[in-house]
Amino acid sequence: MRNLKKECLLKVEGVSKSFPGVQALSNVNFHLYSGEIVCLVGENGAGKTTLMKILSGAYKKDSGHIFVNGKEVEIENPHHAQKLGISIIYQEFNLTRNQSVAANIYSGREPIQKGIGKYFGFVDRKLMEENSQKLLERVSSKISPKSIVGKLSVAEQQTVEIVKALAVEAKIVIMDEPTATLGEKEVLTLFDTINSLKKQGIGIIFISHRLEEVFKISERIVVMRDGQLIGELKTSQATVEKVIQMMVGRSLTDFLHKIPAEIKDTVLEVRNLNRKGKVKNVNFILRSGEILGIAGLVGSGRSEIVRLLFGVDSKDDGEIFMGGKKLNIKSPKDAVRVGLAFVPEDRAFQGLVLKLSVVENIIMATLKSFSSFGWINKRKIKKISEKFVSRLSIRTPYLHQKVLHLSGGNQQKVVLAKWLISNPRVLIMDEPTRGIDIGAKSEIYALMNELAKNGVGIIMISSELPEVLGMSDRIMVVHEGEISAVLDRNEASQKLIMSYASGQGKEVV
Repeated sequence: MRNLKKECLLKVEGVSKSFPGVQALSNVNFHLYSGEIVCLVGENGAGKTTLMKILSGAYKKDSGHIFVNGKEVEIENPHHAQKLGISIIYQEFNLTRNQSVAANIYSGREPIQKGIGKYFGFVDRKLMEENSQKLLERVSSKISPKSIVGKLSVAEQQTVEIVKALAVEAKIVIMDEPTATLGEKEVLTLFDTINSLKKQGIGIIFISHRLEEVFKISERIVVMRDGQLIGELKTSQATVEKVIQMMVGRSLTDFLHKIPAEIKDTVLEVRNLNRKGKVKNVNFILRSGEILGIAGLVGSGRSEIVRLLFGVDSKDDGEIFMGGKKLNIKSPKDAVRVGLAFVPEDRAFQGLVLKLSVVENIIMATLKSFSSFGWINKRKIKKISEKFVSRLSIRTPYLHQKVLHLSGGNQQKVVLAKWLISNPRVLIMDEPTRGIDIGAKSEIYALMNELAKNGVGIIMISSELPEVLGMSDRIMVVHEGEISAVLDRNEASQKLIMSYASGQGKEVV
């Protein structure tokens, strides 16, 4: 009879880590068994990523003990972590897009030809592709090892990252927000892959802010808050409310709360907006104080519509009116000038300059208003930055901290601060709460309510239907670049939205 006893792959005892002005981890204990999926949850800044970076060799602990396969180790660097059998897959992939799948899997470890080829250091591409094929088959993937990575879907690229971990014989795989950029079907494919790894005895540490996924994939849920391990629960015995309460230290049953605002005149009108192959004949209005949700499947054209509005992409045809006046938006600069603001889907690459400071990012879009005759008013900049750091509860040790070192939720708040300084009439928010914790989500929802109350028109794109249903006054559903329905919040439901999003619902005239 098969021995079902699980082996303790990883044990963390009393690990602490501090940075200047911040105690990131305090006396943390953690363990992981073979063939186990543990979900690590907590608000941004709770210490999850710091712990994982210690385990993967990116950071060194200040104190405590780490045991791998029962032996105490000092993890010196990422290469040493890999030799110990620990691999981490970050939300932003570490792949070379113009190379093949096989070349990425064996990057830095390419097999060398035998015979005369070894004297010239020639790579044995055939062996590399054969080995890659075997690894891909281990996760039931049909991706060709010869495929160019840049031509793969996001889900397929993620599979390549997982196979890279298998190639170094990882026994512990850490996944940091692996579903953040995936659609519903892609998430299911990822979960199949994760369960396949589990059956092979690999231990998985899964970090996610999406609690519905946490409950689907994990066996244990470990909760962190303020750098400490608060507790752990068997998933089968846990509830969403209990996990949230542990994460934030308070009950958050009603955190997704829409406060009705007075909806006034039309502030934005879009007529016959088109871009070949992306957006087709889009018409809609947005009123002052209204939150207009945009729903649709991944690739439906949701983001493409708002990119046209903001001048990021050029429209082929169509008219845009603000307050009844026709606009000529050819660039984001034109859009900002007339009172539009845009919080993009990808904050790291489109919304922020990560190597610049909090204050530099906050005043980036409105720098001209802080200068006269070529002189920048640093006192005014400091005052307005402090105001918005306080107003949005941005957690940063100081204004000149690089945004790179902030949590995802605080980075998102910096993007919001940047645009709120411009006093926009229309705020476009593309996936405003993606990859941030539930406490930060609650704060962003409260801000949206406040802005709507003050007469700002808000366009919100979200893949999370509870968010769309909870925060929108009306919901515009997009299918293959066209509007398939516009629903009032009182008539909308997840089932109805999905029927229109998939092209099965009755078209609204």
